Amino acid sequence: MRVLVTGANGQLGHDVTEELNKRGHQAITSDIAGDMDYILDITDEKVVKSIQEISPDAIIHCAAWTAVDAAEDEENRDKVYAINVTGTKNIAKAAGKLDCPLLYLSTDYVFDGQGEKPWQPDDKSYEPLCYYGLTKLEGEKEVSALDKFFIVRIAWVFGLNGKNFINTMLRVGKDHDQVRVVNDQIGTPTYTKDLSRLLVDMIETDKYGYYHATNEGGYISWYDFCVEIYKQAGLKTEVLPVSTLEYGLSKAKRPYNSRLDKSKLSENGFERLPDWKDALRRYLEEIGYGK
Repeated sequence: MRVLVTGANGQLGHDVTEELNKRGHQAITSDIAGDMDYILDITDEKVVKSIQEISPDAIIHCAAWTAVDAAEDEENRDKVYAINVTGTKNIAKAAGKLDCPLLYLSTDYVFDGQGEKPWQPDDKSYEPLCYYGLTKLEGEKEVSALDKFFIVRIAWVFGLNGKNFINTMLRVGKDHDQVRVVNDQIGTPTYTKDLSRLLVDMIETDKYGYYHATNEGGYISWYDFCVEIYKQAGLKTEVLPVSTLEYGLSKAKRPYNSRLDKSKLSENGFERLPDWKDALRRYLEEIGYGK
């Protein structure tokens, strides 16, 4: 199967490409720059014709603006919208013309993040709290108009080829005796290597629809995550739990409740992701930490 991967330079696109190739599929890489099979500007409507000429059997759409706080800046909003909404609309249009499946990566930020009940994949109670979440929701709407689509919401992503919470905490932990981390935002991390395996599992089927996918191991706070990072990394840095209000450094409002219900994966025969602590251990090995 020939699968077009957008955003192949990113931490998820990189791992999706590796997983496709490992299974004998042909990963067709694309991004705005870099050593890619195709340099594609998804915000330009001409990309629709370009993708038709490439003629993939399926598309995994990883390209996105993911800098949540920077998305709040007025000078960035047009670019954020162009990438997350217009770009996704163009990708969806190309998929529709080719009649090929489109897998779109979305986010827990499409919900208002209130309460403690896990969000169901088919929940429609959307009320994004920030501009990033709003644009990802608009992208969902473009994709869901297709006949053959997967919309996979993920949260707290970490992997190679990009910025992530683990790398930030490791860097800060080396230089400080104490760190302050919020303990009232609840969710579960997602390791791109584990997620990539699931995404390729999906694209090999016709079990279309909305899904949630994070690592297993229960719901935790960012504070809990940081404590485990330092434990596994052997750092003695003290982690101080604080509320989102006390932390007060984020421009974008973040959901308190990022609990995503993943039971639909099992119901449709997909293997769920491993425990997040195990994923953390493997990631630390992958980046060579402590060696």
